[in-house]
Amino acid sequence: VQLQASGGGVVEAGGSLRLSCTSSGFDLSFYTVAWFSQAPGNEREPIGCIRSTGAYTSYKPSKQGRFTISRDNAKGTVYLQIDSLKPEDTGVYYCAADVYASTYGDLYDRWGQGTLVTVSS
Repeated sequence: VQLQASGGGVVEAGGSLRLSCTSSGFDLSFYTVAWFSQAPGNEREPIGCIRSTGAYTSYKPSKQGRFTISRDNAKGTVYLQIDSLKPEDTGVYYCAADVYASTYGDLYDRWGQGTLVTVSS
């Protein structure tokens, strides 16, 4: 049973990036998936989440606008699109899944290892 975030890398400020979250050992399409970020030296914080059908998304207010979460259940993948990247977006991005969660503030019991995003100025 594993959750995997991928798609990170080095991007210039102002650019865009799309991260992916996939699972192995369980069907991600039944799970609410949330994205989190952790900047160097800071605590991990939520970005937002998407419920299993994809019909509902919610974002932390400070993350609304440049971050978009979507999913393709046929591909078993949840995405995080980040636009207009800023140097302060640099950090490790994690996806997490829970079958009972409904918002990004809920507890999530399955976590991926994270993918590093570095935004150069």
